[in-house]
Amino acid sequence: MPLSNGNQNAKKEEDFAGKKLRALPHELLQLGGDAVKVDLQKNRLKQITDINQLKNLTELNLSRNEFTDFPVEIRGLHQLEKLYINQNNIKTIPENVFPSLEKLWFLKLSTNRLEKLPQDINRCQYLYYLNLSNNCLKKLDALVGLLNLKELYVERNQLAELPERLFRNSSLTLFKANGNPLRKPPQEVCAGGLRDIQSYFAMLEANAPDVCTVKTMFLGNSMAGKSTLCRSLKQGRPVSVAEEDRTVGIEISEVGSEGVRFFFWDFAGQEEYYITHHVFITAKAFVIIAIDLSSYKMDAQSFKEKVGFWIKNLQLKIPDSVVLLVGTHIDQCVNDNEVIQKKKHIEEQVREMLETHTANLEQRMKNFQEMEDSSLYCDQINQIERLTEYKLKVVDFIPIDCTVQADIDKLHSRIKHEVLNKETFPSIDQTLPRCYCEVENDIQELLKNGDISEHGIVSQSTLLCQLKNRHVTLDDDQLKLILQYLHRIGVIMWYKEIPELAGSLFVKPTFLISLFKTIVRHDLVQELNKISPAQLKSENALVKQRKRWIRDYKDRASLNNVAIRILVRTELQKHYGITDEELIEVVGSKKREGSLLSLLKHFDVCLPTKNSGPLNPKANEFCPEKKNWVPSNPIVYEPDACLFPSFLTDNKQVEQHWESDDTEDLNIHVYFLPEIPHGFFHRLVIRTCSLYSPYWIGKDQCVLCCGDRRFLLRERCDEDQFIEIRCKESELESSEDIQKAWGVMREIMKRLNTLTEQWQGLYLTVHSPCKSSDCDEYFQWNDWQEWLEDSGTSKFNVGLEEKQTCQNGHQRRTELLFPRTRDA
Repeated sequence: MPLSNGNQNAKKEEDFAGKKLRALPHELLQLGGDAVKVDLQKNRLKQITDINQLKNLTELNLSRNEFTDFPVEIRGLHQLEKLYINQNNIKTIPENVFPSLEKLWFLKLSTNRLEKLPQDINRCQYLYYLNLSNNCLKKLDALVGLLNLKELYVERNQLAELPERLFRNSSLTLFKANGNPLRKPPQEVCAGGLRDIQSYFAMLEANAPDVCTVKTMFLGNSMAGKSTLCRSLKQGRPVSVAEEDRTVGIEISEVGSEGVRFFFWDFAGQEEYYITHHVFITAKAFVIIAIDLSSYKMDAQSFKEKVGFWIKNLQLKIPDSVVLLVGTHIDQCVNDNEVIQKKKHIEEQVREMLETHTANLEQRMKNFQEMEDSSLYCDQINQIERLTEYKLKVVDFIPIDCTVQADIDKLHSRIKHEVLNKETFPSIDQTLPRCYCEVENDIQELLKNGDISEHGIVSQSTLLCQLKNRHVTLDDDQLKLILQYLHRIGVIMWYKEIPELAGSLFVKPTFLISLFKTIVRHDLVQELNKISPAQLKSENALVKQRKRWIRDYKDRASLNNVAIRILVRTELQKHYGITDEELIEVVGSKKREGSLLSLLKHFDVCLPTKNSGPLNPKANEFCPEKKNWVPSNPIVYEPDACLFPSFLTDNKQVEQHWESDDTEDLNIHVYFLPEIPHGFFHRLVIRTCSLYSPYWIGKDQCVLCCGDRRFLLRERCDEDQFIEIRCKESELESSEDIQKAWGVMREIMKRLNTLTEQWQGLYLTVHSPCKSSDCDEYFQWNDWQEWLEDSGTSKFNVGLEEKQTCQNGHQRRTELLFPRTRDA
């Protein structure tokens, strides 16, 4: 990075942010060469005539304005080093602008409408940081030759290929390209970061093969016929599946068909399994929703349960997926006319559902655009606009009789037709180095030959050693990158981000799923009842303890760790050859946690229980940023059970410890558009309660404590769906207490915001409701994400009055409605 002018610190920084400006203010232009840094963000500027009068300008912020054309006057700012012009609507940048900006090293152009880059942008030889995310770019060739570029962000564009020359002998240290239809290199390679991309191109041969791989997910309610469809397609003929043989958890199978490689994932339909589905539902998948037409009633409730629930979840989780609706059990319908009428009803309801979803988003965006201060809502407008660009594609409905060969053939042909359609799956052909495919085949061969145990758990060091014997030209780092790619496409499982599991790989994903389904299952009580006295004795447990385990699970959704160990041990010894030592690694012991619980916790499925004692008013204040924080009177405990919040049925414990709401409580509402995802609230609770203790969790509420202050999380699934976060006002005695409470709420909001990243189709707004009883007005947080990111430089809530007044005239102190930042 070039050094700034030596006299910069002596010159004034001009702040015109959020002034509703439509033209440059006269007082700014009068400064001429005295202006060095100018902040013009959050205005209504469409042009900046005479900006070149500020000849010594080194930093200019034009973000969140109304530019549609790139302001060419900027070419006259020869001293410019930093330019923010993100979050506008710029479609093109003319040539002959960047060659004049010889000192420019920082350029933020994210969230515009750029379709291509000017060819001469590589004349900015000092350029160090470049952000082009959230645009419409299809090529990056113009960036080749930027020798000093260190950080490059091109997320959420329309890139299919990356130029190899951009990564050859470059100075790049950080590169992000998520959210593009990439085929060369595939998105699963880019997700690993810069080193993976550089390694990919280093291993790529001139005539590398294209590989067609499609993950096909079968979803639908219990007994809808998913397993019958899946197994019939795999074997190419009708296959009947008995009720007792239905899917428990998830089943995986691989099917090859004329150059296309399908991975079939059959997801169990009982609600008990939904809490683990998020682990395996991934983007870029072909989704088949099975609908039992024989039991389908042509009414709103039946559509919601059998079809609408699944489509809504896909809209939230993977909103650009392709969905095929398959009507099953038509042989059990009265006649062909019944099938035709039900097919028509489902198609009409789906069409209306998708149109309503789009209309609601467009109306919400229009409301923001028509506000007087619309520039203050740029973030909201851009987020909603991003959601409108997602197009969940539901292809034509197919009713079939799974007992008829012709219908199985028809479904097979339809699936192939859809996945080979380049408009539907633009990145299905992925270019891979040959060694990627060879390593995958070698792993399967090692399993087949018995060099890897039947269960497929192998240490990293052992697998690398075995693979190096077969690939002498590949080093450890290259092999690790290939293994990471295989993990991302679901061929193997390697959870490097979990410290307890980083040294082990699951090269047989079906084994991992077998682990999950031993305890996350619809018939768990029956399985607990099957535990024999001999099995209990192996853990020094009694029959009456087994009864208590069943009672605790039914009443408190809590499952004892001893019961978990017995269930898992029974399942694994029945189906896999596994040693006692390997069993301990998986299920744990009284002294250590096994890999299964580590996984369940990592994926927010369960929470280890803690011995909750009474509140200690003298406890040290918990601060996540304080590294040397020590608890008062630390409790030494051995967690003896896991809590599964999704299985809770009431809020009795929570209501007992919270007592009642008070209108003066600190209170924020986080609204979810279009709705709160299934299971989101309890995943948030698990993440939050792992940080604060004691806590009490219910069906849709949770109370947790920090010091002597109580906080409430509550899910509201009314017409407007939101999550409420409260803190008891009666426990806040001073302004310092209030700000500390806001600090805890900020930590909760951080976890909520991070969790929402797993649902691409979500949009959030945050309100502080008016504190007067019977008043429905609220105070909107326009820049709530700035509060979460605050590092002492945020401008969140700067300049607010000591009191705020709602539209009905009710006043309250600002600190009870909004947190103060360091700048405030």
